[in-house]
Amino acid sequence: MKKASKFVASLLAGSMVLSMAACGNDSGNTDQQSSTPQQSTTESTPAAGNDESTPAESSQPEQEPAAEVAKPDKIKIMIDGTVPTQENYGDDFWAKYTELTGVEVEIIQPDHDAYYDVVGQTFAGRDWPDVIILSSTYYTGYASEGALWDMTDAYANSDLKARHDAKAGSDTVVDSLRINGSLYGMPATHGNGCVTYVKQAWLDNCGITSVPTNYEEYVAMLDAFTNGDPDGDGTNGNTFAVAAAGFVGNEAPYTNYLAEFYQDAYPSFMQDASGNWIDGFETDAMKAAMGRLADAYANGYIDPTTLTNGTGDCRNKFYSDEFGVFTYWAGTWANNLKTNLEANGLSGDLVALPPIAEVGAYVDRITPAWCITSTCENPEGVFKYFIEAMQDGGDVQFLFTYGVEGKHWSTAAETLWADTEKAKTYEEGQFHFLPNAEKPETAYTKAHIDPMLALVDLEAPENSVTETAMAAQELFNANCKPAFIVPSTDEMSMYNGDLTTLKNELIAKVTMGEMTIDEAYAKYEADGGAEWSKTIVDSLNAQ
Repeated sequence: MKKASKFVASLLAGSMVLSMAACGNDSGNTDQQSSTPQQSTTESTPAAGNDESTPAESSQPEQEPAAEVAKPDKIKIMIDGTVPTQENYGDDFWAKYTELTGVEVEIIQPDHDAYYDVVGQTFAGRDWPDVIILSSTYYTGYASEGALWDMTDAYANSDLKARHDAKAGSDTVVDSLRINGSLYGMPATHGNGCVTYVKQAWLDNCGITSVPTNYEEYVAMLDAFTNGDPDGDGTNGNTFAVAAAGFVGNEAPYTNYLAEFYQDAYPSFMQDASGNWIDGFETDAMKAAMGRLADAYANGYIDPTTLTNGTGDCRNKFYSDEFGVFTYWAGTWANNLKTNLEANGLSGDLVALPPIAEVGAYVDRITPAWCITSTCENPEGVFKYFIEAMQDGGDVQFLFTYGVEGKHWSTAAETLWADTEKAKTYEEGQFHFLPNAEKPETAYTKAHIDPMLALVDLEAPENSVTETAMAAQELFNANCKPAFIVPSTDEMSMYNGDLTTLKNELIAKVTMGEMTIDEAYAKYEADGGAEWSKTIVDSLNAQ
């Protein structure tokens, strides 16, 4: 058995401090410091076995029919909290999967905070699962160590590929997981990303009749929101325009929450137009972005507590009308923002902005990958009856999207949250999600696959998605570019943690006026940042 020795050792030593993908977080699908915005010149890698440039010659001998794939009797699966937990009727969920496929499952589902600790310990041992879900950082690391089965050919010859090809953009999401052309994991959804929401009431109160389309217009709106009376309380200048959870995000693609200021800049590793790896922090574009952030902060446009804000702090300030421009997750969160504003007695009308001209496109993050380990005895069968079945466009996909009837959703006539302000009554036959077993004050929104982010079309029940959420998601989907994976190297594991900490410190100090841009880059050199960066870049380009 080949062990992921170096990568696992780095994990167990704590050199890669990353949170779990997609488990109980804001977006429902978190990825860690591993993806960067896709350059417009980057081309997708064609799927193996699908080269259309050379047509088959008629004289070639006929190929033998492919052997029938054996159905596995049982599959061992390691999963995080993005799939229903024990508390959320996980046993019922997997019993339904077995009923639909005839395949029994053994589930390993560690606690949220311990997930990747357990993953590392598992790969360091002998008893590996057949299937595991991994965020992109871990995916690249374990793939590079030979711990994951290469599913390139299985996918190229599958019905799943045909289903992906039938839906615009799905093939691009799959290609984002290719490492040197090969696939070691399969996405189930788009990664999703953020759009910029603006309060319509603030636009109205400031006499702004059209949303900004470029940076000049964006800054003019920020100025009005900061120095005017956008909240309508009769006092000018007691609001600020923008808040974010830090000047740099703590997960890739780091610029998510302040996209209008970063524009074409990126503070971590990326590929240039020639496909060479560079450190975006060392570019003129990054210096220009820091200048825009500093100017906006000095003018009072940005919440002065941004450095220490968490996403929850930002949401609460947004709900209490302290600021009016919030770049946050597309889809479900558009509806969440609206309903929480209304719960506070404010207008819930929000405008989801198309990206301004200088931004061009929002970033669709790298999605977590469903992987088959290299020790799996029947990887072809696991691919067909688990990986492929999950996106069958039918009953199994419906299960992974909506969950189990009577546990996660229902069509029965009933009133939920009776005798409360949240009471909702449904008629017989009307689809609705049921209260979340772990958070009974809220309803489920999905089982695993977000219906708005699915890569394969599935007939959705009526009223399963709100119009507000769908509108925001469709705007994002129509105006996004894919992220791409940064390969794992020993040098990346060794130096990038300290390097990222240094970069974030310098960006914050420049933004808050504590340091000039020139002083920041002098400190970057003096503290070893340039040397660490060069070592990582060299290792990436040597692959």
